[in-house]
Amino acid sequence: MYARGLRRRKKMFGEADVERRMAVSGEFGAPLQNIINAYVYGDIWERTGLSDQVRSLVMLGITAASGKPAEFRVHAKGALANGCTREQVQDVLLLVAMYCGVPAAIETNRIAAEIFDGAPDTAPDAAAKP
Repeated sequence: MYARGLRRRKKMFGEADVERRMAVSGEFGAPLQNIINAYVYGDIWERTGLSDQVRSLVMLGITAASGKPAEFRVHAKGALANGCTREQVQDVLLLVAMYCGVPAAIETNRIAAEIFDGAPDTAPDAAAKP
């Protein structure tokens, strides 16, 4: 599961970013990185009940609603790699604003704008909305 998860993680976030995040964790954080690679990306992200797009949108909602802008940034890059569109991300952040409060969506809205600026409005296989 670890190797499968590491491959998925690098595909979504880029090899350099994943290697950097793992290195920054050091020896102390190595057990957590093992859990992230094996269980989060090697198991949960490999399940077939949700598409990668939907899973990315769910992660954006979770990280925005829980006030985790650094993790939101990581998952926004992954969402772009997984084919999520600007419109889909905007809709998720509007839901966060309505159900969790506008302050929860303000910073993540800025982050999403940074990441999606210059990105195409639709991804190649995003025509069918999840």
